[in-house]
Amino acid sequence: MNARIAAAVLLMAAWALLSWRAWRRVRVTRQPPPDTGGWLVAHASQTGLAQQLAEQSAAALRAAGHATTVLPLNHVDAARLAACQRALFLVSTYGEGDAPDGAARFAQEVMRPASPGPLAHLRYALLALGDSSYTHFCGFGRGLDHWLAAQGAQRLFDRVDVDQADPAALRHWQRELVSACGAAEQAAWQPPDYQRWRLSARVHLNPGSSGGPCYLLSLVCDAQASWQAGDIAEVGPRAAVDAPLQHHREYSIASLPADGCLQLLVRQQRQADGSLGLGSGWLTERCPLGAEVALRVRSNHGFHLPPGPRPLILIGNGTGLAGLRAWLKARVAAGHRRNWLVFGERHSAHDALLQDELRDWQAQGMLPELDLVYSREGQGYVQDRLRARAATLRTWVDRGAIIAVCGSLQGMAQGVDDALTDILGAPVVLALRADGRLRRDVY
Repeated sequence: MNARIAAAVLLMAAWALLSWRAWRRVRVTRQPPPDTGGWLVAHASQTGLAQQLAEQSAAALRAAGHATTVLPLNHVDAARLAACQRALFLVSTYGEGDAPDGAARFAQEVMRPASPGPLAHLRYALLALGDSSYTHFCGFGRGLDHWLAAQGAQRLFDRVDVDQADPAALRHWQRELVSACGAAEQAAWQPPDYQRWRLSARVHLNPGSSGGPCYLLSLVCDAQASWQAGDIAEVGPRAAVDAPLQHHREYSIASLPADGCLQLLVRQQRQADGSLGLGSGWLTERCPLGAEVALRVRSNHGFHLPPGPRPLILIGNGTGLAGLRAWLKARVAAGHRRNWLVFGERHSAHDALLQDELRDWQAQGMLPELDLVYSREGQGYVQDRLRARAATLRTWVDRGAIIAVCGSLQGMAQGVDDALTDILGAPVVLALRADGRLRRDVY
């Protein structure tokens, strides 16, 4: 009897040991792959374009010395995503907003079940390919972007939507890879088709400022040109009048076609050695008045002014006033009065950019709420003013307000995001983004 008990005990011990080893093996194999500090570049193609662009994006990262792994999105499981810290997603859409074949498994196994876990450690950028003739333009790309943000992942820059392989949108993606991701400069994947514009006026707006000189530039074009509030001007700068064109620079357009000219707000930049920046140096100093400027207008779909009389809250700083000014001009032209501008600069004595125009709109009742915030005078920053007026902000949002943010990515944009989250709550901010009621043009 004792021998039988002993044998049973030994058998149970052996079974427990084997079970523990099997559990240990499963547990080890399910550990997320270690993050190497490199980039994951995931693509989801239907026709192959997303894969091609993913390879080109990866090449730009590798040329700058970044370790990069390129994978179909279907090969990215929850464990790999949880281990990833930096990623690019380049995805197409199939039909009316569905995942393409290259992402069907990911959509089914990773996006639809419960969350794979917090992704707050993940920094990402997303390029969405689509066709605007479909109702759900870039539907899968937009859905993936919203899903990643809902898991806590942080955007390196706003999603880039590409309509039928639009060359301008692709060049915008290239520029963001360089400025936000540290990728190497490359020749344009598709060169811009510039028009010939002429620099007709250049006005120094902030003489005596402790910051860089800021100019209001006016350009005219003999050919027909059209744009709308929120669009971007791509400028091909030159080191000198007769020098070849360099990599394009992007500027928010500060005017409407009805103004008779295309206007830009440009702050002169200088390198560490004191030399002028290429783009700003060309526009603010090297290009003579009356000289030709290579410029192309790019539609910026994600920052277009929504139609209708809803309340509008505009938030920005510095040359970010350009895009906000175009929105205000469009609102004034349409007779929509419920506008609120929160704008930040350094000193009221020198940096009150276009203040006479803003005060005129205020006097006309077109800008009933105007908060000008000067940081070097102890007034804090725009995000501080938002917190001070939190009750008013909540009231405007409850009444259907649209929020537009334009200006510097570093400092201002993140500070405004944090303030909006603190005032409205993360679920409300996420819903505003999803509904197109929170739009950003930051750089």
